[in-house]
Amino acid sequence: MLDFSLQVTRRGAHGRLDIDVAATLAPGSFTVLSGASGAGKTTLLRLLAGLETPHSGYLTLNGRDWWRNGVSVPVQQRRIGMVFQDYALFPHLSVHDNIAFGAARGDGALVRELTALCGLADLAGQRPQQLSGGQKQRVALARALAMRPQLLLLDEPLSALDHGLRRELQQMLRDMQRRFGLCTLMVSHDLGEIFAVADQVLLLDNGRISASGTPAQVFLQQPRDRSRIALHGEVLACQPADVMWRVTVLVAGELVDVLLGAAEAATLQPGRRIRLSAGALHPG
Repeated sequence: MLDFSLQVTRRGAHGRLDIDVAATLAPGSFTVLSGASGAGKTTLLRLLAGLETPHSGYLTLNGRDWWRNGVSVPVQQRRIGMVFQDYALFPHLSVHDNIAFGAARGDGALVRELTALCGLADLAGQRPQQLSGGQKQRVALARALAMRPQLLLLDEPLSALDHGLRRELQQMLRDMQRRFGLCTLMVSHDLGEIFAVADQVLLLDNGRISASGTPAQVFLQQPRDRSRIALHGEVLACQPADVMWRVTVLVAGELVDVLLGAAEAATLQPGRRIRLSAGALHPG
């Protein structure tokens, strides 16, 4: 069980952000941190990892102060693995050496196991610039796991990948998390992804948790603005259909047909981004 609590003030390029969060992560659980842009999700992860320093307040984990009154537990003592959206691999190191960088001395067996489990055995001698985006993210995950973290942090690690690869790596993430019994906290805006991987969701709003529970409890059962579960897509075509117009929209790799009145359809052109929600269509 991991209990963390933080009440901090962080000042940055976008102004002041106050974060006041307390949460419990069950052993081996997969928790997703979601919420609007600017709510403090990435900042929260970076504070936990020791990559950012607050200006005031405190951060505790399992009752131990990790930051208080300017005194901080060093990053290397926190046993936290982190995977970033942009991979953050060492360009001068091979795949094997990137993974081994996170491992303790003499932990070569784990490095070899992770290299194989992540499907990287045939790429072990290559450099990051020779890899695809999906392969780079596999290396980043294996490197984070190689340090045997007590907490794995994932900052939208799959958002730059295409739909098919994203779904494939979601399954790999879940499989690896279960295999190693890792307590995992991931930032995500993708509802399909959240329902696919999360045991628990923490919905962050302006630095505070506004809702928590299973994905169904947070997104389906509570009173909500339906825009929270909107789907974004791209208009491919608009065609007349009897007295209505059929608008074909590409949503998450699938074609969806929506019937609209002529006046509403006239505002849409192929290539335009739109938002679909509860029978409504909105410019996106």
